[in-house]
Amino acid sequence: MQFIKPGININFIGRRKIAFAFSLVMILITIATLIYHGGLKLGIDFAGGTVIQIKFDSPVSIADIKSALATMNIRISSVQEFGAAEENEYLIRADSSVSTGNQLPLKIEQAMQQATSQKAQIRRVDMVGPQIGKDLREKALLAMFFSLLFITIYISGRFELKWMLSGVMAGALMLAVYVLTIFEVSIPFLMTAALFVTLVLFWFLELRYAMGAIVALIHDVAITVGIFSLFGKEFTLPIIAALLTIIGYSLNDTIIVFDRIRENLRKHHKQKLDFILNKSINETLGRTILTSMTTLIVLITLFVLGGGIIHDFAFAMIIGVLIGTYSSIFVASPILLAWQNRKK
Repeated sequence: MQFIKPGININFIGRRKIAFAFSLVMILITIATLIYHGGLKLGIDFAGGTVIQIKFDSPVSIADIKSALATMNIRISSVQEFGAAEENEYLIRADSSVSTGNQLPLKIEQAMQQATSQKAQIRRVDMVGPQIGKDLREKALLAMFFSLLFITIYISGRFELKWMLSGVMAGALMLAVYVLTIFEVSIPFLMTAALFVTLVLFWFLELRYAMGAIVALIHDVAITVGIFSLFGKEFTLPIIAALLTIIGYSLNDTIIVFDRIRENLRKHHKQKLDFILNKSINETLGRTILTSMTTLIVLITLFVLGGGIIHDFAFAMIIGVLIGTYSSIFVASPILLAWQNRKK
């Protein structure tokens, strides 16, 4: 089946300014929502505390649940419905750690039955200490940063044959980050500064393909995080896994376009760069759309039928695939043209 007709010529590059404006608006919304909410809404994995998932035979009042836990001296921060309404499941969060001994689930069930006159079933009790949450948060940021650095080595080596240069640069940055973490420098500040330094080095070392790919990946992650903040969703370890998957998906899409650009630069070396970029994007458009559509079908199915546990992961992946497809067309490739204009 031929999804895109041969010879199609949509002027993507000609609309790059509109796309840049859209991306800028989305980034500004991300910053605004993070400031408004005082940062990300961290889940138990990163913030520490206790999560209790409980199921009833029929709907109960949230006030009754709170009163039952109050009798056990458990200070809760929130109680909310979990999953579909007909499942009658609730998620209880406490800011502090609660003892998870063998008797705790039984005591909670008894307290709930007395307060609600219904049989309660404890599905899970998860507890994370504040120090563990802090360690997980720092390791998650470091994992994302190092994954981006390794990507730069690959992109620079494959498309610009600068394996040694990119490797030395990435090694120096990783060493600097490691040394500064020993002195307990704030990890979020450190990652932001390191990414800024990385982009500056790309600019002066003329690693244009690597810069295009990394800017697109930062763009994808930032907008996905912003949408999570906008909807007030929790940031947990599965979401970090989703973001790392989004980085891989978006990078794969970008590499396909870059490969075609490299081929067309040899075939049509007398043509202007904007013509070559546009031709390359159009030639890979069918593959890009079909890959995105088939991936989205699976993710939407998970989002609708996967249940509450995987709901946020699927949501993050859906947003990431959409933004990643957009960035491979409207962000990564146009940066090569901006680079040429800079050299002129």
